[in-house]
Amino acid sequence: MLNLSSALRLQQGLQTAGTTGGLQNLRNFNNQDFEHLRSLCLSQGLLFEDDIFPADTSSIGPNLLPKDKLQQIEWKRPRSTTVNNLLNVLDPSLPRGDCWMLAALGSLTMQKQFLEKVLPKDQGFQSDYAGIFHFRFWQFGDWVDVVIDDRLPFLNGNYLSVHARTSNEFWPSLLEKAYAKLQGSYQNLHGGYISDALVDFTGGVQMQFSLKDPPPDLEDVLKAASKSRCLMGCSTSGWMRNTVLRNGIVQGHAYTVTGAVKIRFKNQWEHIIRVWNPWGHGEWRGPWSDGSPEWDYVEPEIKEELYRKKNDGEFWMSYENFREQFSWLCVCNCTPTFLDFGDQRHTGWSVERHINLWNPLLATGRSNWSSGAVSKNPQYFFKVTKHDPKSYNVVISLIQKNAEGVHDAQKLKIGFFITTENSKVLKQDFSLARDVSSCFNLSPGTYAVTPATTEDREFEFVLRIFVKNQDDNENSNSQLNPAPPMDVPRQIQDSSYKAIFLKYAKQGSAIDALQLQRLLNDMVLQDEMTSVGGEFSFDSCRAILALMDLNSNGQLTLQEFGSLWRSVTKYMDLFRREDRNCSGFLDVYELKSAIQTAGLPVNEQILHLMALRYGNVYKRMGFADFVSCMLRLETMTYAFQNLAKGGPQVLMTVTEWLTLVMYI
Repeated sequence: MLNLSSALRLQQGLQTAGTTGGLQNLRNFNNQDFEHLRSLCLSQGLLFEDDIFPADTSSIGPNLLPKDKLQQIEWKRPRSTTVNNLLNVLDPSLPRGDCWMLAALGSLTMQKQFLEKVLPKDQGFQSDYAGIFHFRFWQFGDWVDVVIDDRLPFLNGNYLSVHARTSNEFWPSLLEKAYAKLQGSYQNLHGGYISDALVDFTGGVQMQFSLKDPPPDLEDVLKAASKSRCLMGCSTSGWMRNTVLRNGIVQGHAYTVTGAVKIRFKNQWEHIIRVWNPWGHGEWRGPWSDGSPEWDYVEPEIKEELYRKKNDGEFWMSYENFREQFSWLCVCNCTPTFLDFGDQRHTGWSVERHINLWNPLLATGRSNWSSGAVSKNPQYFFKVTKHDPKSYNVVISLIQKNAEGVHDAQKLKIGFFITTENSKVLKQDFSLARDVSSCFNLSPGTYAVTPATTEDREFEFVLRIFVKNQDDNENSNSQLNPAPPMDVPRQIQDSSYKAIFLKYAKQGSAIDALQLQRLLNDMVLQDEMTSVGGEFSFDSCRAILALMDLNSNGQLTLQEFGSLWRSVTKYMDLFRREDRNCSGFLDVYELKSAIQTAGLPVNEQILHLMALRYGNVYKRMGFADFVSCMLRLETMTYAFQNLAKGGPQVLMTVTEWLTLVMYI
């Protein structure tokens, strides 16, 4: 077996984390690089052993199990275990405090667009197997890549923790191990909040709703969340954890919400909710459960689509019973699409993100967390332009950040104030939680958000401000996208190109290729959709500059940059429209549609050349490469049109010309 840590520290040196939070700037957890480690293992014919999260009791934690059981734990690789062992139903004698994580994991499996972020496809048990895997989690503004070996803990022949919903699935157990490593141990997964796990799995914004005192529009929230493919979970109350009631519901337990629909029932509409128990068994026994008589009154085609009678932990129940049996509902998505209901069909959300430090020494007044006390700490302004009294238009999310490597830090009671332009406190929300998120209905105007804490301690925070933007075009054909829309960078929307240019130009006169690279990566690649495909390279920026540099002096003037900026914003809108699955890439078919929408000529040969030159190994194109490709295609098309004005001496068609210039 191979122990690689010492060798790697010598070879890798120091690494710094990316600051944009995009997948192309992944921060390697503990400086462990998956590709490098796997290559090293394969070259030496050895299986990876992770000494940072070793196969011993330190990774389990000292208090999760009695000492005698800790000593009985065996670590096995999936290849050395039988499928039945790995997928065995959870041992009821073991402590089960990680249902919050398992419920979030169950929700993650329902949404492919999120699962693909967490579970990279470049790994498996077939080719290039070296006993090493990696998973990605969102941590306080950054995506973190966590490397593990595939030795899993077993006790008395049973896997210690998560079991999969279907046979021959190993990744849930491996993902749980990676998450345990990120949190410090398996023990640190014993007790937590499903809302935290959903955010860690998506990088999204979560909202919690009390089912004992629900908002009047909760049914609308559920339907909008299900339609826009949000991740959802719910929980029951009760001091006696894992106690199963006679109706089948487990007290002190977390569940996954997997669907919400309205169906015809006895000549009226019935709102029913589908829920999954992460134990994989144990279901609701009341109305709408498996085998209940209510299903006999449902139209056959609807029943065939929704009803499954098997003890797999998944069941339906009425909205009324859902509210009675559960205490909290948590909904999560990249943006608050679960608030897009009613007449608000043509909407989008902009987002601003801020990472900073709240310092009690900057507070004044009798109370450190009063509105006057926090006036010297950071304030963040935002503008509301659209208002509908029947819907929410602002969501504020504040997350307190633990110090690096500290997993058991005491949570502070944190929150924020929303003030108007005249400093009047309009709203405030404080809670003893990692993540405090609230939605508001604010009138048009300018507002300020000020994070704070009730404790006399400083804390680092991540603040995100989501503002709804409604399409004024009543005849718009846009529909609620079934895939979650990615964050829209505020800078690309409301900053003038002149201000951006002056920020990066030398003495305010011109910008060169290096300055252009910094500008584009800073100002454009601010969200998941545009950043996932990679940054603007220096070579691509030099090529872009050559296309836009009318004076041929290797620099862009303000006027030339203005033309480029308008093209970039145009391409961003085009990219968002064509990237229907919000993957951050365009495949060949989506690229063809984008080019045709832009009104540019294209044939199969040109498409093939563009995919080869600007795409990745799978012929998929990220946003930065899409901009470079479209700029070249558009510029060369106009160049041909200008040449064609000269008369019959141009002896080729426009597609022949583009085939030539796109190949060069």
